[in-house]
Amino acid sequence: MIAAATDEELIAAVGQRDEAGDRVLLLGGGSNLVIADSGFAGTVIRIATTGQQVSPPADSAAVSIEVAAGEDWDAFVAGTIDAGYGGLECMSGIPGKVGATPIQNVGAYGWEVGEFLRWVRVYHRRTGEVLTLRPDELGLGYRTSKFKGNDDAVVLRVCFALHADGASQPVRYAELARTLGVEIGARLPAAAVREVVLGLRRGKGMVLDDDDHDTWSAGSFFTNPIISDSDASGVLARISEVVGDDVAVPQYPATSGVKLSAAWLIERAGFAKGHAGPGGRVALSSKHTLALTNRGAASTEDLLTLAREVRDGVAARFGVTLHPEPLLIGCAL
Repeated sequence: MIAAATDEELIAAVGQRDEAGDRVLLLGGGSNLVIADSGFAGTVIRIATTGQQVSPPADSAAVSIEVAAGEDWDAFVAGTIDAGYGGLECMSGIPGKVGATPIQNVGAYGWEVGEFLRWVRVYHRRTGEVLTLRPDELGLGYRTSKFKGNDDAVVLRVCFALHADGASQPVRYAELARTLGVEIGARLPAAAVREVVLGLRRGKGMVLDDDDHDTWSAGSFFTNPIISDSDASGVLARISEVVGDDVAVPQYPATSGVKLSAAWLIERAGFAKGHAGPGGRVALSSKHTLALTNRGAASTEDLLTLAREVRDGVAARFGVTLHPEPLLIGCAL
């Protein structure tokens, strides 16, 4: 493993190994990776770049903040709020580095990173070019982009557009609105929304606590499935047949389809919170069924065995296939 502390060091480290034909694994915070028990046979390059630059526009209604890929995401979010800016508060408490956020199109509580991007600067490994890409050039989608799942580019810097008034984005998420005691669409001080978001995440075991094994996870292991418009009526009818017509199926509008709740499907497929995997070494979190947790001595194969059991159980019961959110390195479901 080597650490790259500047963009120049990062480009050189990746370029030299690409030219030599060596295998490379780019590592940010590591929170969204599941790595095979055999490890990674190659060079791990840890992205350790730092630095931020704020550029307020002439009208002072918004600010542009350019951030190095190696900056800690939650520390960056907290810093923007402390500086009096709003926009990213709903994505508080998410682990990892800034550079990973556009690759994954990270999102939470109704908002996604892609909605705040001005540009992303990348080193393109196939051409050797440094490119500055607009959001519409990134292929952004639900928890994805054109750079997810491939090694084409290395994110160097990300530029965000945020409010200068310190107010939050309009509250979109029903659970968040209820907890805040406001209507959907309300705007509040960003700092207040951040604290409530962190509290909700802690209640789901989604803020790391060394003493709480429910937080020993890769976050939400499965993405919420999006069902195409053409398939939605049939899928929803099958779900209703299983759970009963009187049970409301959580569903949300999505591009060209409807988004279902993976956690709801997992629970209705018979997997309760705390459901144990091989030897009790892994289990669903006792707080949140989307988190597959290490109870202290788990292997990657233990984790994947539990993931397969959950995935196959949901598919058998509802005909819906769940897909993993973390990147799987040297292993597969």
